[in-house]
Amino acid sequence: MWHAGYITEIEYSHGYFHELSPLRLKLAMEIAGQRASLPASPCYLELGFGQGESLNINAATNPGSFWGTDFNPAHAATTRDIAAKSGADLIALEASFEELAARDDLPEFDIIALHGIWTWISDRNRAIIVDIARRKLKPGGLFYISYNVTPGWSPSIPLRHIMKEHSKRASVGPIPHRMNEAKKFVQSLFDAGSTYFKANPGVVDRFNKLKDQNPNYVAHEYLNENWDVMPFSQVADQLSDAKLNFAASAHLLDAIDEINLSADAQKLLSQIEDIVLRETTRDYFVNQNFRRDIFVKGQRPLESFEKNRLLMNQPFMIMMRPEDQPRKVTGSLGEGDLNASVYEPIFAALASEDYRPKTISEIIGMPGCEALSIAQIYQCIVILCGSFRVAPAHDEDVFKAVKPTSKALNDEITRRAVYSDSINFLAAPLIGAGVPTNRFEQLFVRAIDLDQEDVALWVWTLIRDQGQKLVKDGKPIEADEDNLNELREKYGEFETKRLPIFKRLGII
Repeated sequence: MWHAGYITEIEYSHGYFHELSPLRLKLAMEIAGQRASLPASPCYLELGFGQGESLNINAATNPGSFWGTDFNPAHAATTRDIAAKSGADLIALEASFEELAARDDLPEFDIIALHGIWTWISDRNRAIIVDIARRKLKPGGLFYISYNVTPGWSPSIPLRHIMKEHSKRASVGPIPHRMNEAKKFVQSLFDAGSTYFKANPGVVDRFNKLKDQNPNYVAHEYLNENWDVMPFSQVADQLSDAKLNFAASAHLLDAIDEINLSADAQKLLSQIEDIVLRETTRDYFVNQNFRRDIFVKGQRPLESFEKNRLLMNQPFMIMMRPEDQPRKVTGSLGEGDLNASVYEPIFAALASEDYRPKTISEIIGMPGCEALSIAQIYQCIVILCGSFRVAPAHDEDVFKAVKPTSKALNDEITRRAVYSDSINFLAAPLIGAGVPTNRFEQLFVRAIDLDQEDVALWVWTLIRDQGQKLVKDGKPIEADEDNLNELREKYGEFETKRLPIFKRLGII
């Protein structure tokens, strides 16, 4: 079968994954003190691109040549349709990994990336991916991979197993129905006093959360034929056949030990010289369930001076107003408060000059920041980037070069927002990445681009003509006037909080 045990009856959920951005991968490498051999216009391959949001947004907002493959023809068709509108340098293939590996027209890639694919495919397909990396990833190239990992997932493996077995053996009909029946069956086990749930309260929390998750995502997570959770060391051993070595975590908060590891844990880990054993051990301290790793073909540490120079001269863009910034950060140790004496002046510096991106070198000398050390500013920026409140930015020349393709992509996304809420991101050319935006915000952007005088009225007319209404407090708003007033309120908030930042990002 062409689908090889992978769920194809329903499409994968839509989404954009920041870690796949070339600019963010480069930043993660530099934070980890590792050299990234990325040219100004890298050649990029995404394996298993799903609905293609990440591939399309990254291709439109970054220089370079982008390739991707997905064996689901519906996914490939959607991705190609959107790519044709943006005009980005993107080739979206409908091909299995085996078919991709057999092609004789593949270039060598600077980046090969796969998000979440590794866990849900067969051993044979994993071996093919390793072979592709061995033959087609350039020396010095980056290999991004994310996957479910032990020990965090270990208690929940039986939960997934019983859901899959019930769907396979005790239920018939379309996937959504079988999935719902499987969830009902699991609930009946809990209600009947299953000792497994009593012994694993964390599994109960996981099960309760999946009740509210996107059903397409849950089906692909739990009901595929292949689902192999493995420790980091096993992944590292398999990738070593492609001459790949672990270099960095793409989840930037992992770089801040103070929010993830106790002093005793930090001391123990510092005594482990073997990096594979150290990372495997670290997963036990943080009870890791999902890793986002960057491997490199040819590991070369940066000298401390060069690392500092790169990070000091990287521009950063604040993604929300200072007054809207959360004052807490969450790591494996729990939630902690941000030090106001450090973060408030940095928020103000980043927001100054109409949100113009700033380098750490600039921030050091800005009002309120003179008393801060470089180490304090650096840690602050990493934490804010790790929680997506700040983002690395392109320089001005690159920004100008990718604005046309980003604008064309956003025109297509906002056109689709007229009748659909499936895509919840817009392309931000300044930061080479996607920005979360709901349907109303996308329609506001479209109305502004079309020079509509009354943005809220224009949006309400579109929605009303489709027989739709706004929802407030879980209930539909009935009167036309009340719907329009609600939209005016939403637009007023958008105009104040997001519009100035969207303009700086190049979205508008």
